[in-house]
Amino acid sequence: MFSKKTLMLVAMIVLVAVCITFLSVFGSRGYNSYGPGQIAIPILGPIQKSVTGSIRFFRDLWHQYFSLVSTTKENQRLKRELNQYIARLNQCNEIELANKRLRKLLNFKKEIKNELLAAEVIAKDPSTWFKTIVIDKGSLQGIQKGMPVVIPEGIAGVVSDVSGNYSRVLLIIDQNSAVDALVQRTRIRGVIKGLMDEMCSFKYVLRKNEIRKEDVVVSSGLDGIFPKGLRIGKVDKVDEQNTPGIFHNVTLTPFVDFEKLEEVFVILNPPKYQFSSER
Repeated sequence: MFSKKTLMLVAMIVLVAVCITFLSVFGSRGYNSYGPGQIAIPILGPIQKSVTGSIRFFRDLWHQYFSLVSTTKENQRLKRELNQYIARLNQCNEIELANKRLRKLLNFKKEIKNELLAAEVIAKDPSTWFKTIVIDKGSLQGIQKGMPVVIPEGIAGVVSDVSGNYSRVLLIIDQNSAVDALVQRTRIRGVIKGLMDEMCSFKYVLRKNEIRKEDVVVSSGLDGIFPKGLRIGKVDKVDEQNTPGIFHNVTLTPFVDFEKLEEVFVILNPPKYQFSSER
């Protein structure tokens, strides 16, 4: 009816109970010299020691379990608090960086004479063929198609499409972009065109005119879009060997880092006269 393991377990329990009772009875009477207690002690001592050790083991294990559970909960709480502090620190860092950018924009706004409207970049064209961004200001804020877009570092682009509260900006690194420009050092004129690798070319610069690497190029103001003297970029390379004809082959590095463009200014009162920037 009962298995051998069950019978042995019951027998052990009964034996332990009898031993404990036996020791309690004789131990309370103070039999220290002779008698059943002295005979039983050598037999029951190891059993009692084993039982006591088992009880202590399970008691310690139980305490360790609760201690481990408590420690785990404490670790989880500390991790949550740490994540909250990290998030707050990240927000503080973002606010500090935004404040630095806004202070720079504010200083630029004070220096330039034109009427400026600040806008935030909210989207970027994912295509490799078109270099455009979308800003969070539109016709309701006074923006019109053809208005120039700038930042303190230099020219960013020109407004190409406008809706009520949003505008699309064609960047100067787009192949369809064109800015009438001149070399600041020598006043030599040319046209800035976008390239595929987020660089620009400086076209229509005659070979008879001197141009060097590191020369700064600014807007000429003759295209009727950009005010005169706005920074565009720096000459990166002048390639004479692979360019037949009467013009230099000039590559320009823009001053604007278009990968990090977050806030821009739209010039609301650009030059009134209009000239075609293409020659």
